[in-house]
Amino acid sequence: MLKAVDLVSYSERERLLPYKMECQWKPDEQGLQQILQLLKESQSPDTSTQRSVQQKLEQLNQYPDFNNYLIFVLTKLKTEDEPTRSLSGLILKNNVRAHYQNFPNGVSDFIKNECLQNIGDSSPLIRATVGILITTIASKGELQNWPELLPKLCLLLDSEDYNTCEGAFGALQKICEDSAEILDSDMLDRPLNVMIPKFLQFFKHSSPKIRSHAIACVNQFIISRTQALMLHIDPFIENLFALAGDEEPEVRKNVCRALVMLLEVRLDRLLPHMHNIIEYMLQRTQDQDENVALEACEFWLTLAEQPVCKEVLCGHLPKLIPVLVNGMKYSEIDIILLKGDVEEDEAIPDNEQDIRPRFHRSRTVAQQHEGGDSIEEEEEDDDDLDDDETISDWNLRKCSAAALDVLANVFRDDLLLHILPLLKELLFHPEWLVKESGILVLGAVAEGCMQGMIPYLPELIPHLVLCLSDKKALVRSITCWTLSRYTHWVVSQPPDTYLKPLMTELLKRILDSNKRVQEAACSAFATLEEEACTELVPYLAYILDTLVFAFGKYQHKNLLILYDAIGTLADSVGHHLNKPEYIQMLMPPLIQKWNQLKDEDKDLFPLLECLSSVATALQSGFLPYCEPVYQRCVNLVQKTLAQAVLHQNQPEFCEAPDKDFMIVALDLLSGLAEGLGENIEQLVARSNILTLMYQCMQDKMPEVRQSSFALLGDLTKASFQHVKPCIANFMPVLGTNLNPELISVCNNATWAIGEISIQMGSEMQPYVPMVLQQLVEIINRPNTPKTLLENTAITIGRLGYVCPQEVAPMLQQFIRPWCTSLRNIRDNEEKDSAFRGICTMITVNPGGVVQDFIFFCDAVASWVNPKDDLREMFYKILHGFKNQVGDENWRRFSDQFPLPLKERLAALYGV
Repeated sequence: MLKAVDLVSYSERERLLPYKMECQWKPDEQGLQQILQLLKESQSPDTSTQRSVQQKLEQLNQYPDFNNYLIFVLTKLKTEDEPTRSLSGLILKNNVRAHYQNFPNGVSDFIKNECLQNIGDSSPLIRATVGILITTIASKGELQNWPELLPKLCLLLDSEDYNTCEGAFGALQKICEDSAEILDSDMLDRPLNVMIPKFLQFFKHSSPKIRSHAIACVNQFIISRTQALMLHIDPFIENLFALAGDEEPEVRKNVCRALVMLLEVRLDRLLPHMHNIIEYMLQRTQDQDENVALEACEFWLTLAEQPVCKEVLCGHLPKLIPVLVNGMKYSEIDIILLKGDVEEDEAIPDNEQDIRPRFHRSRTVAQQHEGGDSIEEEEEDDDDLDDDETISDWNLRKCSAAALDVLANVFRDDLLLHILPLLKELLFHPEWLVKESGILVLGAVAEGCMQGMIPYLPELIPHLVLCLSDKKALVRSITCWTLSRYTHWVVSQPPDTYLKPLMTELLKRILDSNKRVQEAACSAFATLEEEACTELVPYLAYILDTLVFAFGKYQHKNLLILYDAIGTLADSVGHHLNKPEYIQMLMPPLIQKWNQLKDEDKDLFPLLECLSSVATALQSGFLPYCEPVYQRCVNLVQKTLAQAVLHQNQPEFCEAPDKDFMIVALDLLSGLAEGLGENIEQLVARSNILTLMYQCMQDKMPEVRQSSFALLGDLTKASFQHVKPCIANFMPVLGTNLNPELISVCNNATWAIGEISIQMGSEMQPYVPMVLQQLVEIINRPNTPKTLLENTAITIGRLGYVCPQEVAPMLQQFIRPWCTSLRNIRDNEEKDSAFRGICTMITVNPGGVVQDFIFFCDAVASWVNPKDDLREMFYKILHGFKNQVGDENWRRFSDQFPLPLKERLAALYGV
């Protein structure tokens, strides 16, 4: 090992001399040998050797000229093998990244000088390493302090020597990637005005590598619409067209990438050539080189987002669709990566690296709608084209499928003209690979072409159900996914026709001997559960039997998906699950897992989510299990809060806690409160949950606050006697969280205020000023999500119900959005209390509703079956208003009503 004394004595000598002597710096021979030894050791596969090398490198960083040795090995020591020299450069790059600000001037100047002198090394590996080193120094803010860098590199582009030109271009490409923004700023006097025209000259260079670098450099500035490029946009596009047929794949790939980006930012410039560009992209999507084909395939995804898509693409569909469909077959490399020839692998334990981290989605309180669906936060469904997660890398198959999916959403049923003839051939093809791709096609068009597919589904669904028992695992797994895309239709038909056979076969696949099929079946079954809801009740025993059997069979990764299927089942069938025989089947394996897992095991997340759904569904049936579950959740919250305090006080000794544990625990406590109702009272009485919840309500992390407000609302409903003494502390916190920028936090805080109002009655009076103004602002805010609007309206109504004198004066400021928000939600307790509130406020301040009375009429008509006394309130207000204005005015007023509204009010309220 290099003796510290060698380096330090050398450095001391060095420091006695002025640092201008960097060009005369010579390494100490013994020191050099020890560093070479270290570089050799660091290439050893042995982890303990690696660790000791790491420690030695850290120690050496104490000495200023250690980095001189590293650059010396990289650029001067041509006798050494290239991997060792390159490694020396990469270690130096890491040092630059970590400690560059501490390098003495002499050292950094020596390194910069050596880099520029060796950018044209004869070895491509060394050139690339020097390029990486240059861009790392540049990105440490050194573009300003290294003014000669860009002019020098641009000058070297004109060198007669290929290596110098290629090395300089490689470095420039990396700088353009890493420092695009600063290159286009005033800080550097806008070097791009010179660089971009310079790069364009090299599009016609004789070397493919250099042509490729040149396009890649310019491509960095398309998306940001950099001025220097926009000035030269036409020559840039002309040059791209000139390279369209280039023999070098890397050049073709960069041309495709450029056109895809230009489609997004300069469609105007491409439109005149669009016919030819589409023809070109059709060829490139079939390129022999898969990287080129993938880059070209992105074009269709991007084009689908442009308003002109339909117009420019419709004539090309007969050619495009077969190309995309063809791209959806597994390639040979996919099958190797997917172990597609391994049919049975259920006994092989999972590789822990393959298990994706799970993110818990915090609880959001939402209203039930007339369609029967509960609208969660308006987020995209994530069941999209995720049929083969293990090659999680984006590939041609996935890109083609995604393109077909978005195009189906653009062209709708017109696409079927081109798809159906192909599908007939694919779906019944004897070769499994082709058949599998046909099933993927069928799934990809499900969303966009659903209407047009309906006539064919009575024939296709039974065929797909048969494919669930295909002998190839990859066919079985894709079939699960495709069927899940059609469950909405399946559930709309008589259950014996399609639902029962589909469910029976999917349950068999949940117990498949192949892990990928198990996973696909479990996910598909969860989708089916969401669609079918209580239709599944007659089959519950059979379903539970299968899911519980899977518990003993599954390896780690699929267990996590199984929890999800069980939780979704509980959400879908609700209290129907609360039967002794079902509880006896389901709870023992869940509790056994619960007891096995340690508090710091992330597998608790999906299990806690699952138990939360199960507790809500089982209601009193969960009582025998609730105490240990409740206690553990409280402990998880307490532990996390305690660790957060420790971390705040001593960040160097205690790491920050993973707050997801606390969030999931709060959500399970909400599930318990909702399921057990007043039965939770004893547990709350014996714990410090309210103190903990108060801390969580003030946490920095929005998701923690979101879940704590959901719990506050549920505890308010379940055991208010324990919540009431804390209201004076809770209300100001709720008031400060009515910030609609954080939708879910604001939504849950709003809902909790409404629940508290109902329990507090007139004692709510002192707290109304803390919240009313914010609620009125939220309900009038444009683009507010539906869920938040509905909860805000209900809470305003509830506040007005218990404190009409305080809220009614503001009636005119919110009555209109209030009525439009609540007209679409189902009759339920929350809607009932809100409408009682609005009626009470109208009685106190009738003038507040006059201008918007038609909206009130419409909201009243949205009730299917109001309770008698509420109907009476509506009757009095409607007739009071009619009598006030007189028959003639009422007739003129009611003539503005849409006919269904007029008829409904006449029939129900006689006005």
